Amino acid sequence: MLVCLPDSEIERFLEEDLPYGDLTTHLLGIGGQPGEIRFSARHDTVLCCTEEAGRLLEKCGCRVTQLIPSGSRVENATTFLRAEGGAQALHAGWKVALNLLEYGSGIATRTSGIVTAARQINPHIAVLTTRKSFPGTKKVAIKAICSGGALPHRLGLSESILVFKQHTAFCGGLEPFLEQIATLKRQAVETKLIVEADSPEEAKRIALTGVDVIQMDKLPVEQLKQLVSEIRGINPAVKISAAGGINEQNAAAYAATGVDILVLSSVYFGKPADIQAVITPL
Repeated sequence: MLVCLPDSEIERFLEEDLPYGDLTTHLLGIGGQPGEIRFSARHDTVLCCTEEAGRLLEKCGCRVTQLIPSGSRVENATTFLRAEGGAQALHAGWKVALNLLEYGSGIATRTSGIVTAARQINPHIAVLTTRKSFPGTKKVAIKAICSGGALPHRLGLSESILVFKQHTAFCGGLEPFLEQIATLKRQAVETKLIVEADSPEEAKRIALTGVDVIQMDKLPVEQLKQLVSEIRGINPAVKISAAGGINEQNAAAYAATGVDILVLSSVYFGKPADIQAVITPL
């Protein structure tokens, strides 16, 4: 699943950087001279937003001549996007396209590393990302994690049921809430019901009900492994997710606990991919 950013988003990115034209190119009088822009990876990279970068360059007046799609893994020094056009068009799209590529590909590359590490231990484990992306960047972030082999945990509050203690506090506590499980399941027949437990004891209590997924947050690996075994004995059908603090360094260890799902935010935060952009006259 790959997200396709709408034209309105691409035009918004351009308008932020180019609200009144390119003063430098205008004053130098070089805008009409033909040239080429080439984007290449400076390290092994999982690409993201090449399609959007290409469309952005086209909106500036360029013609794309090479494009490797999002989700592709390329080696160091691989040229993956190339376009031709006048200097004015090339400079208009240069930095905005580069920013999209570097931030998107950075997230995609980190995601791919975590997915690979986890699935070397459990080929069937689901790697999902939270809705903690930086505000205003959600579409890029979701495309990036999909390019890296993960899927979104929740796209928003409107399409998923995930119950935290912040919810059950208004229900009178966990026990009164659990009495509502059967009613909730009838009301939302097509939607999975996920409940986060604050302790192993709560998780085992929740496992006795009809919830679909029990989520554990920031539970140490050894403790989680023991809990997974105990929950399987109580309710083999319930799925178990591990959330909080999962990254490329510990993803394999969490996968080895036997959980069904890894939920993480770490991929959104880190260095952008290092991508080189070269503009040359033709």
